[in-house]
Amino acid sequence: MKRNDPISHLMSRNVITAHHGDPISKVRALFREHGVHHIPVVNADQLVGIISWTDILRVSFGDAFKTDERAVDATLDHTITLEQVMQKSPVTLAETGSVREAAELLAGGTFHALPIVSGAKLVGIVTTTDLIKYLLDQF
Repeated sequence: MKRNDPISHLMSRNVITAHHGDPISKVRALFREHGVHHIPVVNADQLVGIISWTDILRVSFGDAFKTDERAVDATLDHTITLEQVMQKSPVTLAETGSVREAAELLAGGTFHALPIVSGAKLVGIVTTTDLIKYLLDQF
């Protein structure tokens, strides 16, 4: 395994994003539609936060009671904003970073997704699953 492989070898470039100001119902739909667990939040193409499925579950108690999805969405849209739920200023890695740097950041944090940026512009994402798959390919 090459410890200094560039992060571009395993990052996803086609990132599903939410936009600053989107209602929670739209973000929930993105999670369900795309089967992802982490969604960066952007304002234009600038990273402003990240939200995880766990963040959504924390605020959507209706999911625990098998309530109608539309009722859950309507309640959330009227009581909470994306900006209140998302993690502002997430830990990031520059697109010039290495796989090793990504592994160190993911191993040392309490998060499982790492937005990849060029300045403040979102250019990709790496998750712990991506890192595990990369390691499996090495053996």
